[in-house]
Amino acid sequence: MKLIYQPQDKPKLSQLIPFALQQLLAIMAATIAVPNIIGHGMSPSAALFGAGIGTIVYLLFTKFRSPVFLGSSFAFLGSMAAAFAGGVSMSLGYLGLIIGAVFAGLVYVVIAIIVKFTGAGWVSKIMPAVVIGPTVAIIGLSLAGNAVGDLFKGNILDAEGTPVANGYICLVVGLVTLAVTMLCAVYGKKMARMIPFIIGIVSGYALAAILTVIGNAAGVEELKIINFSMFADMKWYPEFTFITAFSGGFDTGEVGSIGAYIGSIAVAYVPVAFVVFAEHIADHKNISSIIEKDLLEDPGLHRTLLGDGVGSMVGAIFGGCPNTTYGESVGCVAISGNASVSTILATGIIAMVISFIAPFSTFLATIPSCVMGGVCMALYGFIAVSGLKMVQKVDLEDNRNLFVVSVILIAGIGGMTLKFGQVTITEVACALVLGILTNVMLGRKKKAEETSEK
Repeated sequence: MKLIYQPQDKPKLSQLIPFALQQLLAIMAATIAVPNIIGHGMSPSAALFGAGIGTIVYLLFTKFRSPVFLGSSFAFLGSMAAAFAGGVSMSLGYLGLIIGAVFAGLVYVVIAIIVKFTGAGWVSKIMPAVVIGPTVAIIGLSLAGNAVGDLFKGNILDAEGTPVANGYICLVVGLVTLAVTMLCAVYGKKMARMIPFIIGIVSGYALAAILTVIGNAAGVEELKIINFSMFADMKWYPEFTFITAFSGGFDTGEVGSIGAYIGSIAVAYVPVAFVVFAEHIADHKNISSIIEKDLLEDPGLHRTLLGDGVGSMVGAIFGGCPNTTYGESVGCVAISGNASVSTILATGIIAMVISFIAPFSTFLATIPSCVMGGVCMALYGFIAVSGLKMVQKVDLEDNRNLFVVSVILIAGIGGMTLKFGQVTITEVACALVLGILTNVMLGRKKKAEETSEK
């Protein structure tokens, strides 16, 4: 994938802002979706602020060499729900979210310390291209259902929570968004080719807005796609998690139950952190293949882990949601050809600023699902393709490699997940673990053959 801007390049300010807005649009929907799913009054604006400041912390730890954005992690949804539920005779609510995020972040810190002294060579040994390539592809393919599902949805819901807009009309809007994005990326000149997502989203939003206005004027529910009423209910400032956490309002229950509660939070968060660790490596292998520089060597896996872990803790203090590296951000880099770390830094700053600008953040929140679905078809597809590109260098005539790739693809696409209480091992993690085990098991024969040849 040809890059127009390398990680160390600094675009002009007139270009930097549109580039940053494009990255923001790419990660926006997923970042604010997590607090909306959890509920309990969590602030989407605060989550956006947390993602921004968490990303800046990550960039500091990685010495501004890794062009990827951190956003709210879906992997911790069950953990966050457990923090509110408590499970014992008390619940610390928002404070529980912060405690849980600290536990998860400390997992990364401990692994980073181990990697610092042992090196990252073991990662390449247990996760060669034959393992990491199809795993990266699974990251994109596992999100395919979300993109296709969003194509048929608007943002106005009935009393039962079902979108009122006709699904096929939403599909047309989503496909128009996708078409404009692709045409700009392929045939666009200069700036248009580097901001295809912004142009695509604006085009899709404009079409959805026209249909919604017509639907309101004619009283046709099927045409109502955008929920403009969100502007009337918008909150003018982000409600930071740490402020809510220490302002009281939680049930402390029995004094002796505090230990049991913290223990339950640790059990809910720590195992998930190990699962996300696997995805952390896959994401960094992916972005490394795009920029053609191994980030696990420079700035080093220990630095990316520290940046992710500490950035996640800091982000949760403000927004409540543990953060993780975003595949959408990686896909945006691949499609636009802009790997400038300055763009990621600007994106983090803009995310923090707009969390205080209610009309703008609300406008972003009103972008209908079908429009984002159209964009995400391209984003998630590029993630999958970048993983398949890694497999190109693998000899698939060798049955050992063929079995490894096959196991990963089928486990991932088949949606293999494992649940242990509040802990869910995602299809990506399951596929990766199976791939590693298969590669290790079949690798013994390979070593034996190499020894006999000598």
